[in-house]
Amino acid sequence: MLLTPGPTPVPEFVRKAMADITIHHRTPEFEAIFAQTRELLLELYGMDEVVMLASSGSGAMEACVTNLTKTKALTVNSGKFGERFGKICKAYNIDYTEIKNEWNTPVCVEEVVNAVKNDSSIDAIFIQLCESAGGLRHPVEQIAAEVKKINKDIMIVADGITAIGVEKIDVTNLDAVITGSQKALMLPPGLAMIGFSNKAVEKINENAKGFYFNLATEIKKQRTNTTAWTAATTLIIGLKEILKHIKENVGFDKLYSQTALRAKATREALLAIGFEIYPSSPADAMTTIFTEQSNAIRKILKTKYNVNIAGGQDHLSGKIFRINHMGLVEDYEAAWAVNAVELALDDLGLRTFDGTANKVFASNMFKGN
Repeated sequence: MLLTPGPTPVPEFVRKAMADITIHHRTPEFEAIFAQTRELLLELYGMDEVVMLASSGSGAMEACVTNLTKTKALTVNSGKFGERFGKICKAYNIDYTEIKNEWNTPVCVEEVVNAVKNDSSIDAIFIQLCESAGGLRHPVEQIAAEVKKINKDIMIVADGITAIGVEKIDVTNLDAVITGSQKALMLPPGLAMIGFSNKAVEKINENAKGFYFNLATEIKKQRTNTTAWTAATTLIIGLKEILKHIKENVGFDKLYSQTALRAKATREALLAIGFEIYPSSPADAMTTIFTEQSNAIRKILKTKYNVNIAGGQDHLSGKIFRINHMGLVEDYEAAWAVNAVELALDDLGLRTFDGTANKVFASNMFKGN
């Protein structure tokens, strides 16, 4: 049972769609598929424009940094992926300043506002909606609203790689939102997507940079239902299938509410058996637990109970574990995961198994208000 926060399991109906005969990307047949996928993506994002890139999410991050920063970037670093925005700036010799916090601490709105007020050269802000290194949710929408009051031309770029498809994002004041195929959209890795505001498109057209990741070129082409370079045809076919399935059989709003409920039920279940939630503002994409027994628990889960969850990186290696809630996770899968964690504690002699985790999970998932 794969419950890591990416890659997530690919549903069988999506795998079957992607296994069909390969078609050429410069044909009316594929352009029709592309048009349908693009419309579904625009609906998912609720933004003015959207592009698909044959890359991982990091490629989309790079494209946004280079195309949407003209003078200076402000990056928010509360984990590996916030850190990555700064590394991209450094790689391109783009001037930037960084706000850095521990991986369990969201940036405060006032700190970003003060940075913008004290440095008029900042014209783009880069931040994670969900920083998946620790499962942290930043107050991105509040930050964006306050920054736009100061200067509406500052670009607000949000990494939504573990947020799009998880929760309804208020994109009112956001200029670019990034996601990747292997998270809540339940596809293999290799496709990145970016939603844009009209303001962002204007700036991109004025400040187009790069060759492969030249967003002005890509936007122009994709508006005609093709891509500037070779399209990731199989992944785009899969994306159309998963978005169509969610829209017609689940509903985006129901997906968001069920994901939030499953995340809450999981957190409550693990709190009930003595664990500590790691981030001070947890995202619904995953539950992150702080424990010195992380490696031992994860090993037992994988080898004895057939549950594969993620650990931590860098200074959190061996100190946290992360359980995924993104995508079409079945209730019984989430219930078994918390039950297996409690069984693992018993195996380690840390807590006698009595079924508390499963009971609390079920009470919150099915009997909660």
